[in-house]
Amino acid sequence: MMMPSIFGGNLFNDDWMDFSFPDIDKELYGKHAKNLMKTDVKEKDGNYEVAIDLPGFKKDEITAELKDGYLTISAAKGLDKDEKDKEGKYIRRERYAGNMSRSFYVGKDITEKDIHGKYENGILMLDIPKKAPEKKVEEKKFVTIEG
Repeated sequence: MMMPSIFGGNLFNDDWMDFSFPDIDKELYGKHAKNLMKTDVKEKDGNYEVAIDLPGFKKDEITAELKDGYLTISAAKGLDKDEKDKEGKYIRRERYAGNMSRSFYVGKDITEKDIHGKYENGILMLDIPKKAPEKKVEEKKFVTIEG
């Protein structure tokens, strides 16, 4: 018989139907996997193609910021906890509400103009050029000696 969890607040305990491998799942994503932006990075033709899953988010809820060589992708979806359906109250809510972000080091030579992004069907696609850091020629600095 399915009974609600008193301490966890889970009315429908579906653990008996969980056929996954719990140890593998925890190693791969951990306990907070629902807050993780699932990301694929592919190297192609001197560029990195990054695909980030952001299902349910609108384009204006997603930001990409480049600072000190780090590209930070943030997504925020706010829902009031007190929000009620017109027909009644929610019994269970599983869709994500809140903030999430993820950062990638792309290098200090990359600028905002170099990165191209497209959001479509819940997937953010980023095209990031692969630039080798410019080697600086070391200048010799001499100290003036008087006398």
